[in-house]
Amino acid sequence: MPLTPPPAAPARIHWTEGGQEHSARWRSESGMPAPRKVIIADDKTPADVAYRLACEGTALLWRGDFQNARQLLQALARRADTRGKGGKKAKAPRAPASPAEAFHLHRQAQSQRARTLAMLLLPFDLDYSIPLRRAPDVKLACNEAYGRFDEPFVASMRELLGVIGAHEWRKNGVEIADLEERIHPHYGVFSPIRGEYLGLVANAPLPAHAKVALDIGTGTGVLAALLAKRGLPHIVATDMDPRALSCARENLQRLGLDQIELMQADLFPDRRADLIVCNPPWLPGRPSSSIENAIYDPDSRMLRGFLAGAGAHLAPGGEAWLILSDLAEHLGLRPRADLLAWIAGAGLKVIERHDVRPTHPRAADASDPLHAARSAELTSLWRLAAN
Repeated sequence: MPLTPPPAAPARIHWTEGGQEHSARWRSESGMPAPRKVIIADDKTPADVAYRLACEGTALLWRGDFQNARQLLQALARRADTRGKGGKKAKAPRAPASPAEAFHLHRQAQSQRARTLAMLLLPFDLDYSIPLRRAPDVKLACNEAYGRFDEPFVASMRELLGVIGAHEWRKNGVEIADLEERIHPHYGVFSPIRGEYLGLVANAPLPAHAKVALDIGTGTGVLAALLAKRGLPHIVATDMDPRALSCARENLQRLGLDQIELMQADLFPDRRADLIVCNPPWLPGRPSSSIENAIYDPDSRMLRGFLAGAGAHLAPGGEAWLILSDLAEHLGLRPRADLLAWIAGAGLKVIERHDVRPTHPRAADASDPLHAARSAELTSLWRLAAN
């Protein structure tokens, strides 16, 4: 009988300070490996020097004033953006040969930018306090994002700012016009800020006599809440991510929607329903952080899994609603023919399709490298039924 391998040791970073060797636990929500080379930086470190070191993969563990570290991070971002947009030190960019190449180059540039900016590091004590001058109290935000931790650690300032931003989203919530309520996303759970797809779910005609619905990949619980508002008496909302289930539970309790049952499941629970709704990640690709799980779907796994399993979970006369952007098609990442073949191969047929144009700022931003695809994007609700 093979032995179970022991769990991997937590990653650590190592550095020299005051002539002494030091190490600390490394924390990265995006899964970035611990930097191999770490030097001490403080208020006297010039931004140009810091940027050069960060580009070379050298991390800077901050020992100066916290607010000065924020300013340094902003300076690093400006340098990264200038060089990424053809600044004087950048090579003349080659025109992409296709929308797909433009997308991959854009992701590559964004990934490099993220790695560079993640090189500015902060120390954290066991209680999530930051031992730096003028450091804010981030204990609540970190507890919300990470839960309890068992030792001091080091993480990037960029990650901390994401944690703080998520805390503000969670505290203030997102106004959902079709609910006439606010939804409060948690750290690592995608925020429902693109309201056009919510309007599709709020207004598409329900199947006749629908009583039971499934919300597959519920996230914040916003689609389940919309279905409850439309009068569905029983809804089962599933997700694989414990953070998402905790977020949805808190939102649904706040809204008083006790007709929604939450369940941890990979796609479908073991039951049938009159209506099955799914808003899978819209782009095929590998996510680079937990929040990107709502955007990138490796090999369209969730999309194909939903289509393949929907028929077996539909009650007679039921419908499956697929909410999906066609941005992947305009980027050359997934042709429409593949989607139609997956629908047909699953024994499903298209009853109707409801389309809406995105209203987010990027759709009208001509400077966006993916503007041609974004300006042509449609978000659709596909009403599907068994053949």
